[in-house]
Amino acid sequence: MLSLSNHGFSDTLVILGAAGLVIPAFARFRISPVIGFILAGLVVGPFGLGSLVGQAPWLYYLTISDAHSIEPFAEFGIILLLFSIGLELSFKRLWAMRALVFGTGAAELFGSGLILAALLYLTGLSTGGAIGLGLALALSSTALVIPIAGTTSPVGRAAFAMLLFEDLALVPIIFGLGAMAPNPDGTGVTKLLMTLGIGAATVAALFLGGRIVLPRMFAQAARTKSPELFLAASLLVVIVASLATTAAGLSPIVGALIAGLLIAETEYHGEVEAITAPFKGLALGVFLLTVGMQLDLGFVAANWAALLGASLMVMIVKVAVTTVLLRWSGARMGTAAETGVLMASPSETTLIVLGVAGAAGLIAPGTAAFWSAVTAIGLTATPLLAKAGRGAARKIEGKNGAQIADEDLAQVEGGTVVIGFGRVGRTVAEMLRRHDKPYVAVDADIDTVVRARRAGFHVLFGDVTRSELVDQLQLGRARALVLTMDDPVLTVRLTKRVRGWVPGLPIIARARDAGHAAELYRAGATDAVPETLESSLQLSEALLVDLGLGVGPVIASIHEKRDEMRRSIKEAAGLQREPRLTRSRLNASPESTEALS
Repeated sequence: MLSLSNHGFSDTLVILGAAGLVIPAFARFRISPVIGFILAGLVVGPFGLGSLVGQAPWLYYLTISDAHSIEPFAEFGIILLLFSIGLELSFKRLWAMRALVFGTGAAELFGSGLILAALLYLTGLSTGGAIGLGLALALSSTALVIPIAGTTSPVGRAAFAMLLFEDLALVPIIFGLGAMAPNPDGTGVTKLLMTLGIGAATVAALFLGGRIVLPRMFAQAARTKSPELFLAASLLVVIVASLATTAAGLSPIVGALIAGLLIAETEYHGEVEAITAPFKGLALGVFLLTVGMQLDLGFVAANWAALLGASLMVMIVKVAVTTVLLRWSGARMGTAAETGVLMASPSETTLIVLGVAGAAGLIAPGTAAFWSAVTAIGLTATPLLAKAGRGAARKIEGKNGAQIADEDLAQVEGGTVVIGFGRVGRTVAEMLRRHDKPYVAVDADIDTVVRARRAGFHVLFGDVTRSELVDQLQLGRARALVLTMDDPVLTVRLTKRVRGWVPGLPIIARARDAGHAAELYRAGATDAVPETLESSLQLSEALLVDLGLGVGPVIASIHEKRDEMRRSIKEAAGLQREPRLTRSRLNASPESTEALS
């Protein structure tokens, strides 16, 4: 029978309780749960309330006095994270990233590591200690960076490529440090070569066996229609692959990534991704709790100046190296800077390398403890670095895109200005282009702008919340303005401002619903199109026809509903005319077409 005095059971209750409180509490205040978990770990950990268990024994049931007791949970969380990353990838995409992984990724790790090693050598460390510590600090956190940046955005792709190389290089780094020990046994290089050979054979066996076994295994699980069996099969694949790579001397996260890649090539990857998502989130939260538990506030308070200086040194070097390499590889300056800032802090694997360097005698225990505190501080600061990186990218791209060229303004003359280039703005631009009508589109997302320009659209980067950009567009020379942003407040504000400036300009705005459409009409819009209205009417029409009702009565009822909405918007907006809520039908009769107009 389980007892609360059992360490594992008590720690599990504390972890689940912290997760149950942190996620909803911080979500309510729109604060990242990442920060919440780290702070919770700090409070309930051995350097927080856990240190008071001796004076108040009842705190035993609410705290964790030994941070090492939950490290296995944290490691499993990282394994599930790499597994989920593998599910989002494919062999084709991974192969396409090979230059970024083994080129930029390798240059970033060894470039940052060597610069940091040189600086540490100047402080009096031995050559081996400086190299080991430099490489340890050059690593960045996969567990924090990927959930923040993802793997599909330009920043996420660049960060993932470099992190993937770091994960692959972890085992060679560990063996290399063993070979650099003051009194090595002379077998370090031999062990490294053997590990790499056995590891390569293991990875090949996993790929071959996975392609044969996994489709059949998941097909059997799917036939049972049992979510529990599907989950068990998914976790079994992750565990077996991780154990195989661990037995071969590689990192277990390599096996987890391979397992995800193999399942991603099957038709079951969507179901596996959905069914394992809750476990990944919880396990990642456990890892973040361990990060908070490693922060000794007493040690930080006594050495805050040195810790701050060391943290800044590491971050500045990594930001500079990463930004320069990504810029050199062709990334935009904003993307390069954001990625560099995001990856500036050390990693959870830094602690592993520090332990190996300490065991090999390359660094003293006090040095390892100091840099472990630096690592914990850096991990805690990662969400703040992500926010700072996004702000820096916006400023850089905003500065670079602040001026509109004369050739762009030439398109405004007698043309249409489309503000917002999401799915709606893109469709509008496609129709304008199909009918040879000049247009200029503006969007505040630089990645959207880059993709659109590559596809041949005339799109400019710009933030219309800045009044000087709207002035530069010279809307008085335009023939029409289309507002497609998914920001109701900004759409109304921009409509009101432009209408006061250019009274005769047709302004066609995307409205969220009928109430928003009425507000836009009051602000001066020529036409406001409620997106939810037409989609719901089309859905209702399709449903009624499929239920067997005649097309004629259905169309008549749709027209009646549309007329009701016209009158409702007219009354709410105080219009003298009825708003146009039309939808043309190629198969409609002349009478019904007239009724629609």
